[in-house]
Amino acid sequence: MDLGASGNGSVVTEFVLLGLTETPALQLILFAIFLLAYVATVGGNFSILAAILVEPKLHTPMYFFLGNLSLLDVGCITVTVPAMLRHLTSKDRSIPYRSCLSQLFFFHLLAGVDCFLLTVMAYDRYLAICQPLTYSTRMSWGIQQAMVGMSCVFSFSNALTQTIALSALKFCGPNVINHFYCDLPQLFQLSCSSIHLNEKLLFVAAAFMGVAPLVLITVSYAHVVAAVLRIRSAGGRKKAFSTCSSHLTVVGIFYGTGVFSYMRLGSVEASDKDKGVGILNTVISPMLNPLIYSLRNPDVQGALQRVLMGRWPSK
Repeated sequence: MDLGASGNGSVVTEFVLLGLTETPALQLILFAIFLLAYVATVGGNFSILAAILVEPKLHTPMYFFLGNLSLLDVGCITVTVPAMLRHLTSKDRSIPYRSCLSQLFFFHLLAGVDCFLLTVMAYDRYLAICQPLTYSTRMSWGIQQAMVGMSCVFSFSNALTQTIALSALKFCGPNVINHFYCDLPQLFQLSCSSIHLNEKLLFVAAAFMGVAPLVLITVSYAHVVAAVLRIRSAGGRKKAFSTCSSHLTVVGIFYGTGVFSYMRLGSVEASDKDKGVGILNTVISPMLNPLIYSLRNPDVQGALQRVLMGRWPSK
């Protein structure tokens, strides 16, 4: 354990991430799997972004938000996976205290923007299906930019607050984190000082950035379902639902893993399960999102084919 002197006591200057396994043979297999997953995620999300940029049909609010979501997915997996890959190929699994806080900050920043952006996308679908006559004015280019900007500001404020509050805690040992990245629940377990304020801040953040957006998404889609059911033609209902099914799938994965991760503070026994949820949240979800959004979308599929084959649309 690396401890530095601080007054009459000692303070942790680095943490040790246990990672996913300590078996050398499994480490090599996991390295190959997660390296491929990282490459596939970055490539898939940048392909979606390129398709949105070059295809005029995709220059709509929904795909503007989807492009931002793709950037966030690349950011989320980049915050956690490269460090995990380094630890899988090295005996040194330590991470400096400040690097741990930085990883925590950027993870919560990107995940928070993701949360708000999913809410904005649900509102976009509500306007497009339930308020089509006023959609172009209520979802103008300026409003789109303002929504993304506000999502970033709110998430930055929360991430900074959580990081500053955590930096005020004392860590005097042990310094071993049973996870593959730094996150609040695991760090709370290692604190030598009271985490009462931190738990309250996390509770407020969960209400503001978790419960409230989920309620807004639910209300938006309740209106969407009611409007779609009033459509007489089966083809019209199918088309309307197909534009929402991808988004609902992503919302389900995102909030399902989030609830599991942060609603069980203090549970030491569940740490190994947390690793599985962490993989789903930081690796699997960003990797699947391009597939989910393109699987039943012929416009995105056509644009992706043109991008991959180098056939750009004529202006």
